Amino acid sequence: MPQTVCSGTMFTTPSGFSPHLACAEPGEEEEEEEEAQQEGPGPGACLADGPPITSASLDTLIHNLVPTADYYPEKAYVFTFLLSARLFIPPPELLARVCELCIKQQQLDQSPLDTAKVRKFGPKILQLLTEWTETFPTDFRDEKMVGHLKDIVHRIAPCDEAYWKTLNQVLQKLSQRLALMSQGEESILKVSLNASSISDKLVAFKTKPPHIQKDMLSICNDPYTLAQQLTHVELEHLSHIGPEEFVQAFVQKDPLDGTQPCFSDQKKKTSNLEAYVRWFNRLCYLVATEICMPAKKKQRAQVIEFFIDVARECFNIGNFNSLMAIISGMNMSPVSRLKKTWGKAKTAKFFILEHQMDPTGNFYNYRTALRGAAHRSRTANSNRERIVIPFFSLLIKDIYFLNEGCTNRLPNGHVNFEKFVELARQVREFMTWKQVECPFEEDRAILHYLHTAPIFSEDGLYLASYESESPENQVEKDRWKALRSNVLGKT
Repeated sequence: MPQTVCSGTMFTTPSGFSPHLACAEPGEEEEEEEEAQQEGPGPGACLADGPPITSASLDTLIHNLVPTADYYPEKAYVFTFLLSARLFIPPPELLARVCELCIKQQQLDQSPLDTAKVRKFGPKILQLLTEWTETFPTDFRDEKMVGHLKDIVHRIAPCDEAYWKTLNQVLQKLSQRLALMSQGEESILKVSLNASSISDKLVAFKTKPPHIQKDMLSICNDPYTLAQQLTHVELEHLSHIGPEEFVQAFVQKDPLDGTQPCFSDQKKKTSNLEAYVRWFNRLCYLVATEICMPAKKKQRAQVIEFFIDVARECFNIGNFNSLMAIISGMNMSPVSRLKKTWGKAKTAKFFILEHQMDPTGNFYNYRTALRGAAHRSRTANSNRERIVIPFFSLLIKDIYFLNEGCTNRLPNGHVNFEKFVELARQVREFMTWKQVECPFEEDRAILHYLHTAPIFSEDGLYLASYESESPENQVEKDRWKALRSNVLGKT
């Protein structure tokens, strides 16, 4: 069924993660924090070397992020902390803290600078800043972020002029990336707004000549081609979703933190994620509309069989989100009640696909298929084999329950870092999948239809359904009469 984002009501079952992610003893963490403050970050702070961090104070985690002449944090730690830290400290403030520690530890406010020491430190801080701009570019839409970046490089540049060149390259790539992201987001928003058109009055066309109607089969009658174009739409949406949106979607006031939340409702910046959920809903309703629209039972059965084949091709491609949207659309009540129509259609393949996406056992069959697609992606030799488009609402559900089931902070005030390691693992896997370039050639006519074809509202679908196959009981008859008056009476 169509979905909503950022709401517990869209989720039905927990995702099977351990509710005991924070397992370190408070005494052990106090010792670890004291050592980190006295000696600075060492190999034990990395996720790959030494014992993994399960919890620590925010200050300790920030210390572990800061590189020195002889230390650089593991890449997994950098991603995990930059992703999760925004729940506790705004990115500009975090970068300011990082720069302050760098200045203090490397004595960058002293004159003259220790050139040999700075030349060992310089490449490492530039690497951290580069990773930050590449992985979380939207953080740098805030001018304060760019200001901190320029300031720290300005302090180390006297020791090596090459640092200026590196800074300029980083800023140039960042500017280009942000410009492309803005263009893409504007395009997605424009398409999303145009796609919201609902034309229940099209029900009246069921009694008019077919040549005045447009339908999917007149635009594309090849299931594989439509599955390819759906994959284009999916990957386009995925490409604009930043990792930070998964955290910001569920940000809440920290009861152990006396400060204000890092993100107000206006600044959560989850527009790309929300646009993707709207696309899923649109595809559900588009499928249902296409099935309910034809006046003749035989035509409706042909449309059902066509979308079953499209869904199968989506499964083979690895496009599970479109697959689930198609199944959801075909299972909507106005469609499922068309018993005579379904009786004319060949549905054996549909039941197989339904079995693959069965929610039983927390979507066990789907998760098995997803693991198979992910394995194929990791060993692939072509972009065609690398495609993995997860059922997005289930991914959001998993993250939602991880967030709800585990506290952000422990009673001693430490950050529950093990929770965020698991969160980062799920998000990092998604980030790998979304970077795949679509290998299929675009068909603009099909894409235009997918984005702009009018769709019925729920009332419109019921009315079209009743017009196709008469109501079976008094409740349906009363609803049909009311809908005819409300919808067709305005045409």
